[in-house]
Amino acid sequence: MKIDGREIANQILEDLKIRVAKLKTKNVFPHLYIILLSSDASSESYVKQKMLRAEEIGVKITLDRENPEISTKELLEKINNLNKDNLVHGIIVQRPLPQALTQEKIASAVLPEKDVDGFNPNSKFGVPVALAILKMLKTVHPENFNDWLHQQKICVIGKGITAGKPIVNLFKKLNIKNKIVDSKTNNRKEILKNSDIIISAVGKPDVFKSSEIKKGVILIGVGLHKEADEKFHVDFNQEEIQNIVSFYSPTPGGAGPVNVAMLLKNLVEASENQVS
Repeated sequence: MKIDGREIANQILEDLKIRVAKLKTKNVFPHLYIILLSSDASSESYVKQKMLRAEEIGVKITLDRENPEISTKELLEKINNLNKDNLVHGIIVQRPLPQALTQEKIASAVLPEKDVDGFNPNSKFGVPVALAILKMLKTVHPENFNDWLHQQKICVIGKGITAGKPIVNLFKKLNIKNKIVDSKTNNRKEILKNSDIIISAVGKPDVFKSSEIKKGVILIGVGLHKEADEKFHVDFNQEEIQNIVSFYSPTPGGAGPVNVAMLLKNLVEASENQVS
């Protein structure tokens, strides 16, 4: 069965629309500032979705396309100015960043109360993609969710800084055991075959085959890549796995919409916190 990410996202956004309207009665207009340094296709697509959904709920977004050759010093100055701007409630430096930039310094430069992407170690917010995973799993098993999740054998494929690593870090924070699979994992097949939940966050085709997963597994695809049809695809063949899994997130309409919704939820909370 498909996990309907669009429906989950719509429910979140309907609630946010009400909260944004309430903020505006207090003369608070939630404002997200996005700094984009890359023409990466997935980043462009993700930013476009952020802007569309933000408009739906009445949130303002400023998209600042910066020169990819900007220095770390110049970018830090820009972030510092935004930190001081009371009319900006959330700041994102869209990843992936150019290699010349110091990622840790940039992530830590955003004020924790404005870091709606959750990459500052002291951020007030969870990373949206990790929060989205929890939200999707909760729709699969809403009753006694925490107890159920702690009993599952969970595997995260990939440990990249934009998806795999934040998901693993959130599980660790919640004391949820999980196994990480990457290119160096020796017992990869054994881990996959025994997993109750697999979260694939690689962004390459055919990361695993349908024969490598067990019947009834819950499969969530986060990693995306473009193929010859110029469309985004997940790490696995969706047609092959449909009769094996109990639930899976499709593309389009899976993790992506929920990810965007959780980001906007962080922004609305940041706006509420800054006026409370």
